[in-house]
Amino acid sequence: MITTHGAQFADWSAHYDLYALGRVNPHGLFRGVRSHVETLNGPHEPLTVALDDTILRKTGKQIPGAAYRKDPLGPPFNVNLVWAQRMIQFSAALPNPDGQVRMIPIDFVDASTPRKPRKNEPDEVWSAYRESMQQRNLNQIAIDTLRRLQDERQNRPLRLLVDGSYTNARVLRNLPRASVLIGRIRKDAHLNAFPETQAEKGRRRMYGDELPTPEQIRHDPSYPWQEVYAFAAGKIRSFHVKTIERVRWRKAGMIDLRLVVIRPVAYQGPGKKRYYRQPAYLICTDPDLSLGELLQCYIWRWDIEVNHRDEKTLLGVGEAQVRNPLSAWSVPASAVAAYAMLHLAAVHAYGWSAKPNVIPPPKWRDPRKKRRASTLDLVNELRRELWSETIHAKHLTDFVHAKTPHTNSLKCLPSIASCLFAATA
Repeated sequence: MITTHGAQFADWSAHYDLYALGRVNPHGLFRGVRSHVETLNGPHEPLTVALDDTILRKTGKQIPGAAYRKDPLGPPFNVNLVWAQRMIQFSAALPNPDGQVRMIPIDFVDASTPRKPRKNEPDEVWSAYRESMQQRNLNQIAIDTLRRLQDERQNRPLRLLVDGSYTNARVLRNLPRASVLIGRIRKDAHLNAFPETQAEKGRRRMYGDELPTPEQIRHDPSYPWQEVYAFAAGKIRSFHVKTIERVRWRKAGMIDLRLVVIRPVAYQGPGKKRYYRQPAYLICTDPDLSLGELLQCYIWRWDIEVNHRDEKTLLGVGEAQVRNPLSAWSVPASAVAAYAMLHLAAVHAYGWSAKPNVIPPPKWRDPRKKRRASTLDLVNELRRELWSETIHAKHLTDFVHAKTPHTNSLKCLPSIASCLFAATA
């Protein structure tokens, strides 16, 4: 940003003070983004939010919040550790009328943990450290952020999409009001049926008979398969699922859940060999939610992984090695807020699935296979609008002629902007 407006040769300390002195409020930026997403979705539609944590790799040992974290890109047979910060991102779904969705980040929360004290530190320091570790737990930070979000939204309907790490007792028992959770569950989870009958005497039954595990239900022919349609990978596809409308999980307490088992999807690999993906097991805290909506919402969750990739690889979120405690969180959060505003601006400028067409794609790219503008397309279009006058061919010569000679034929001048951005793409 400093280089963009030509300030790389002047004193740039004021630019760092913008974040170090707390003059940037990312929560205020995200609040405006969230209200805009709700306006585009409609006032009566529930807000569908995906939740996931991510790490930002660091190099300095004095960066606040940095610690050794598990490397998600490491091989499954060996646990690798990297020095990184931990963040939690909330992304709201902005669906296309055709079924396609784009996740827009609406919050980016610091989830770092305190430094572990030395062994010879007094007991008061260790007690404060243990208390801080409980408050800095991922699940607790997610719950606190959800409550703040629901308070700002006046407890309007919210659908939360999570993976297996957030489908646990702490999250399920502390969900904010008017919130529905859809998350993955273990294949060997112990579930109980809903108690249909009660004993004439004694305490009221809260749990029914124990059910087979989700993996056993998938193989049990007594539970029928149902065909459900949802938009995935560019078109409407059919999925086969098994469901039990009302179950209870002792870890979640007296909450009525809906269990959904998704059959592995077949696909054709090399040599026309048939392969299968892994099955999925979901639970939903709203048993009355239709299977089509439940499945479609969870498929939308994948787009938050696309958010993480674009933010880190294209915008460089986390590359700033700042050591001020305020800057360590506000700098990456502001970049994520800018990413969200970029996609909202694209929806306003081009519609739901239109793409900028000033910079033509290369000949070898099939435009029919690209259903929406990528983040790189939007960044290149923004740069073209900012630099179009500067990189014009008329500015590439140091000579000024009073009149243009007509002795030579006209030269074919290609679009410099098109060449530049097509090469970067």
